[in-house]
Formats: sequence, structure tokens, C-alpha cells
Amino acid sequence: YLMVKDSIFNELFVLELANNHWGSLKRGYKIINDYARVVKKNNIKASIKLQFRNVKDFIHPEYYLNKEIRYIDKTRRTMISWENISKMIKAVSSNGMLTMATPFDEYSINKCAEFNLDLIKIASSDVKDKNLISNISDVGKPVIASSGGCELKDLDWIYDHFKSKNVPFALNHCVSLYPSEDSQLQLNQIDFLRARYPDITIGFSSHEYTSWDYSMMVAYGKGARTFERHIDIDFEGVPVSKYCSLPNQVDIWFKAFSKAKEFCGNSSDSIRTVDIEEKEYLD
Repeated sequence: YLMVKDSIFNELFVLELANNHWGSLKRGYKIINDYARVVKKNNIKASIKLQFRNVKDFIHPEYYLNKEIRYIDKTRRTMISWENISKMIKAVSSNGMLTMATPFDEYSINKCAEFNLDLIKIASSDVKDKNLISNISDVGKPVIASSGGCELKDLDWIYDHFKSKNVPFALNHCVSLYPSEDSQLQLNQIDFLRARYPDITIGFSSHEYTSWDYSMMVAYGKGARTFERHIDIDFEGVPVSKYCSLPNQVDIWFKAFSKAKEFCGNSSDSIRTVDIEEKEYLD
């Protein structure tokens, strides 16, 4: 069972829509449809991920109308109904992509179960929230967590927790800086995580903005097998955050993955097979 469920992570691309719908179902549909075309064109296994918050309870009443703290202001201004979230989930699925969300509160975890999502994501900011994580593991869906800002004890705990719960689990190397400079990516951490947790999929969640090919090729070569970026569209004058990718940039990202896979080949745990052409040349 676990081997089948774990395979869902292999070569999976998580496209983080987050709240870039800005509360508009029309905009949400356009993002989903625009990226579905890029996914199909490149024959990629992809998921479009939403963020779930029960906003009126998630924000403390004393701060609900606060416009000075941008996270609070954006969370409130991008609020969308659960009915419209359900419609977007159906649009993701009908476009042949996996459904996924990051729940930020217990109410939203229940919504993940109600919507029968394919996967659940744990944000870097919640990896230390043991109560939230325990409730997520009770849903029983495959889970990916990001490691931004974590200490080793936090990563050991979440790894042990999901193993003990027999829930498929993958871990992303992530630097939680939005955006990240190339010099901040710390891709050698992929080596560390693969060595420490050899029986799970290790991935790379990226927020850099200068290139959509170099980090992919290095991460794949180091053994990362699930990948994540924030996505957006240039539409109706809504500003695009520096750490978000546009459809043409994700197209470059996908192509870099295919090229890295071609370069690396299949022989990683045994001696390669020498083909006839090479043997004849050497003879």
C-alpha cells in the first residue's frame, strides 16, 4: 500500500496557486486552464495547490480589519467561498491534474477530507505545529511538507510521526525567503535530506526568480523528485509577485526537468548497461 501511495510523489510538480485567485472564481479558472495547457504540452504529472483558511476565525478579531500587516490584509482581501473552492478543485481534476491544498487550521483540514483531495501540503510555517500535523495525518492522504526554517529535531519529529501513522510522506528542501537569491538556495541540503531519510521522496520547493532551469537541473541531479513553485498569471493588471512563475516560465522549468532526466539516465543504484554501439566503438 505504502509503495503505491509513495509513487504519487515521484516526478510530481506542485503548482502553488495559493490565493492568487484574489477571491475571483473567474481568475482562478483562468490560472488553472492556462497551466493545464502547459502541463499537457510537456506531459508532466502535476498538481495545482490551493490554500485553505477559515478566514473569519483564522484572523484574530482585534486584527481582522488591520491593513498595516500585509499578510492579514491579503488573507482577508483574497477570501473566497468554499463553494467556489470546490468548483476550482473540480476544474483541476477535470484538467487531468491532482488536487491538493495547504490547510492552515483544523476547519480547513476537515475540508481537505470533505473534498477528497489527492494530496495535502504542510507549509514550512506549520512544521512545528504538532496539533495541526496530527490532525492532518488522521485524514490519511499523502502529505508533502516543506522544511524552510526548520531545525533538525523538527524534521526528525515530522518524519517519525508520519512513519508511525503509516501515511505516505515526502519532504521538500525549502528556503523560506520570498523571493530567494541564487546564493541562498542551499541545494546541497538535498544530499543531506536524502542521506538522513533514505526511504522517502525528497523534493525542492523553490522561490528564486532569475532562472527556471539551473536550479531544476542541479536539484534533479542531486536526487530531488518532487518540485514546487508558486504560479500566477499576468491578467487584468494584478501585480505578479517576484517569486511567482508565469506559464511561459513554468514551460522552461518543465523542459529543464526533461533535459536533466535525459542527461542523468536511469542508472543510479547499479552499474550502467553498456550498449552495443559503445562496445563496437571500443573494440
